[in-house]
Amino acid sequence: MKFMKLGSKPDAFQVDGKCIRHVTSDLATDIIIKVGDLKFYLHKFPLLSKSNHMQKLVQKASEENCDEINMVDFPGGPNAFEICAKFCYGMAVTLNAYNVVAARCAAEYLEMTEDVDRGNLIFKIEVFLNSSIFHSWKDSIIVLRTAKSLLPWSENLKIVGRCIDSIASKTSVDPANITWSYTYNRKLSVQDKIVGDTMKLREKIESVPKDWWVEDICELEIDLYKRVMTAVKSKGRMDGAVIGEALKIYAVRWLPDSVDALVSSVHSWRNKLLVETIACLLPSDNGVGCSCSFLLKLLKVAVLAGMDDSSKEDLVKRISLKLHEASVKDLLIPARSPQTTLYDVGMVQSIVNQYMMHEQRSQDVEPGKSAGFVLGYGSLLSVGKLIDGYLGEIAHDPNLSLTSFIDLSCSVSELARPVHDGLYKAIDIYLKEHPSLTKAERKKICGLMDVKKLTMEASMHAAQNNRLPLRVVVQVLFFEQVKAATRAQSRNSDARTTCVSKMSPDEEWDKTMGEDCRSLKKKMSEDETNEDGGEKNSKMGKKKSKNSKNGVQLLPSRSRRIFDKLWVVGVGKGHMENRSSETSGSSQSSAVVVRDNTTKSSGIPSRHRRHSVS
Repeated sequence: MKFMKLGSKPDAFQVDGKCIRHVTSDLATDIIIKVGDLKFYLHKFPLLSKSNHMQKLVQKASEENCDEINMVDFPGGPNAFEICAKFCYGMAVTLNAYNVVAARCAAEYLEMTEDVDRGNLIFKIEVFLNSSIFHSWKDSIIVLRTAKSLLPWSENLKIVGRCIDSIASKTSVDPANITWSYTYNRKLSVQDKIVGDTMKLREKIESVPKDWWVEDICELEIDLYKRVMTAVKSKGRMDGAVIGEALKIYAVRWLPDSVDALVSSVHSWRNKLLVETIACLLPSDNGVGCSCSFLLKLLKVAVLAGMDDSSKEDLVKRISLKLHEASVKDLLIPARSPQTTLYDVGMVQSIVNQYMMHEQRSQDVEPGKSAGFVLGYGSLLSVGKLIDGYLGEIAHDPNLSLTSFIDLSCSVSELARPVHDGLYKAIDIYLKEHPSLTKAERKKICGLMDVKKLTMEASMHAAQNNRLPLRVVVQVLFFEQVKAATRAQSRNSDARTTCVSKMSPDEEWDKTMGEDCRSLKKKMSEDETNEDGGEKNSKMGKKKSKNSKNGVQLLPSRSRRIFDKLWVVGVGKGHMENRSSETSGSSQSSAVVVRDNTTKSSGIPSRHRRHSVS
């Protein structure tokens, strides 16, 4: 810390009780000056020789026959006046970063200019400020902090502006050229340098990082911090990532940790001002300089502190550009009244909508990129997984409406969900936490997922899930059986695999499903005709073994019971009809209808057609 000593005489000020200061001298004091709660018993001549304002006050007091002068609005208070008084007496005074601003404002108040005496206090303080204080990184910050309590004097004397310019200029200096000390509590990077080829001595050099300055200015109050950061950005030489890091550290330093503290009436105004200031200081590079997690934390504070909609919309746009970097925990934004849900689902819906708008806009600009746009296909997959995880979290909320759940689920592109396991998990949680859903509502929410996109593990769970409508369970069992048959056939027939690979996806699916339908129909027909004969059962076992060799796996017992209720083999016309209606476990589900045209001679189906279930 820089300092300057003024005067050479010993300090003759004495303390008499709590409210009196007097000068020890052979001469009696002839004037009393009251500053705040303290009274100073002094001599007129030393004061009048340095202060033009004291000459005016003493003259006025003489005209009023009064020997006491009261200074109510003295800047810096009694301590600052004592510095000025000691300077007038020629006593030793030490100025530093903590008292120089108060002394400068007090000297300005007393008009201690060069017109009154050469080498007066104002001149000496200005020399100290310009030659030492503003050249020191730490001292500039200390002076700026102390200047806060001396407004508007410090502002009018341009002390605040000069400090801000000094700080902003130093942040732009090449870190390799930094020679002054600074506070940096985080771990510095260390590099090993070999001094010479013939020397074995290794020196560890602590390199100065680009964001070396961000922690030091965190102690500034929000209004001064805003002015400093604005000046730093106006220089145009600071990287956006460093600006974002500075804002993040400041937010961590001043924002409360708990939600209760955020919404507290005592600090709500400060928190609102803080997040609004940080939001307006964010880099103008579409959020590249700030992490998505940090932006979402700001949005949480903005929602809880009641920030205006325009600022929140700006944060939403920034977050949408980096949504693929977020975590489920980051998206759990608490809802405020009058919302009844635990989390602000509407805010997340807005973020996702913005993200998909960016994706669609990118697709329009570069239509040749079908699987991934500017943000990349990997980013789209990350967003799909993120939203499915978020749906799983909010599904526990009993107040979450079915419409909100469905709208958020549908807002994500189909390309983002190649697998529907996460969506199935969220739907299952919602059904469990909302047992009062009607059959139509259960059918509607289950219609969000595509059972063909479930993995084997998810399909096994869904097949035994009593919360799902019966129609969905039937679909899961059917398509899992088709997948199993396809896998078995591909393993046993290389020629068939080659043939299938040349087909289009729709043709391959229709062919596989048709073969599986014929196997299932034949199996169920034999099952009905062989109920009463043990010998026929033996034949069935042989056919079962034969079918297994061909790669067609039979459904488990539960699926057979379901298909027995839904599918009945027709007699005389050679086709199957759906004869079952809704059961107690279904949600207005319709059965799958398979129609086959058979020849009279062999009874083997010649074609098939699958009707989708509405």
